[in-house]
Amino acid sequence: MDFSEDVEHCLRVLSTGGIIVYPTDTVWGIGCDATSAQSVEKIFNLKRRPPKKSFIILLADRQDILKYVSHPEPQIFEFLETVKKPTTVIYEGAINLAENLVGEDGSIAIRLVKDAFCRHLIKRLRRPLVSTSANISGEPAPGFFGEIALEIIRGVDYTVHYRRDDLHPGEPSSVVRLQKDGTIEIIRQ
Repeated sequence: MDFSEDVEHCLRVLSTGGIIVYPTDTVWGIGCDATSAQSVEKIFNLKRRPPKKSFIILLADRQDILKYVSHPEPQIFEFLETVKKPTTVIYEGAINLAENLVGEDGSIAIRLVKDAFCRHLIKRLRRPLVSTSANISGEPAPGFFGEIALEIIRGVDYTVHYRRDDLHPGEPSSVVRLQKDGTIEIIRQ
């Protein structure tokens, strides 16, 4: 199966409230339409994750952040230009997202992806994509496809074929938050 067919399968599943396992710019992830509370709930249940621990969402382009964050601070974009490793930013003022995805403090974690598959899928879906590691909560994140537990594979509606044979282990993104004084707090290196 080629890249385009995988994207088409994903779009069909995501547009009907389903969940997928897919490769990201970091580790293999479980994803869904980030605007669908029912889909987000399916992922919480599959991962056996406490609802208070929210997920990351992926976006393809910087300007898309304006659709999902009420007042993003411009200096965060300057910081993102300087980082080499995939970096997730926690933004205040999440909007237009599934309510069970937003942190109790109104924040949302967003990563702008450079990965071609993810970017293409997000652009075609025209909505943000949930991204959480493809593991049961508390277990190690899979570095490559072969490390994903069968329970996860069986628990989703579609598993992407693209990059299954990639044996370069992925690692989680860095996570940062812009403080009120303009400094960057590093939450995960």
